[in-house]
Amino acid sequence: MTLALLNIDWQTLADALSLGGIYALMAVGIGLVFGVLRLVNFAYGQLVMAGAYALAYGSQWNLPVGVSILFCFGVVLVLSFLMDVLVFRPLRGQSPAVMLVATFAVAYLMQSIALLAFGSLGTIASSVAPLNQPWDIAGVLIRKIAIVSILVAAGCLVLLKLLLDRTSVGLQMRAASMDFRTARLLGVRANRVIGGAVLLSGLLAAVVAVLMTVRSPLVTPSFALTDTIVVLAGVVLGGLTRLVSATLGGFAIGFASGILGGALPTNQSQYLPTFLFAAVILVLLVRPNGLFTRGGGAVERV
Repeated sequence: MTLALLNIDWQTLADALSLGGIYALMAVGIGLVFGVLRLVNFAYGQLVMAGAYALAYGSQWNLPVGVSILFCFGVVLVLSFLMDVLVFRPLRGQSPAVMLVATFAVAYLMQSIALLAFGSLGTIASSVAPLNQPWDIAGVLIRKIAIVSILVAAGCLVLLKLLLDRTSVGLQMRAASMDFRTARLLGVRANRVIGGAVLLSGLLAAVVAVLMTVRSPLVTPSFALTDTIVVLAGVVLGGLTRLVSATLGGFAIGFASGILGGALPTNQSQYLPTFLFAAVILVLLVRPNGLFTRGGGAVERV
């Protein structure tokens, strides 16, 4: 059974929606840190990679699935905390360029450590492999991970929205994103807000690590690197200055990547990044502030 548009089958459509949901979570994680620190964290993909390695070694050590997932979350949250304390906090008063270079350095440091520690051949993460099995839905076979990814992404985004709107820490993050200096004068604790944003970003990175290892179980030091670059392009495409628009941009580029990946012949799939980034350039030439933003004035960023 196929769709008329581009002759895409239902599995490809479900996978595209699933990838869009995963990229939306990555976009939220990147957007949270940018909203508070005005910093694009290029080391975000390495947090996902670390979580994937935790899952891989959890399966090698024959840990129960739940324990492996908790191990993944623990590793990513600890690394996020250390990144905040050892890098972001000492450099907070420096220029954005200095902090940007610092995130590049952290990204390549983590990738090099993974290469030295685990080698370049990769490790298989099989803890959550059963999610790759198909479900028969009205005669259409759709992989479980496609449905699970969509539901998990939607649930995480709803919970995050409630956190930002209904909790004290969330309101402080929103206030800090609009005017950090004034928010501090009004009693907002800088370390608490920044630490909370970084840990929330890490929490989403751990969720992404679990979902991505189901789709791509071979974990290497470059795991999620290309995805992070694509998501960063999507965040800029949607509008970096607002969390909602950045999330929509991440989902849009993930969905487009999934659809194009299914539509292109197998021997031409290597041209997928070319199509994606060419589309990003064309959109930004028309709407440089982002596809999902309105106007060019000051806007709420979180």
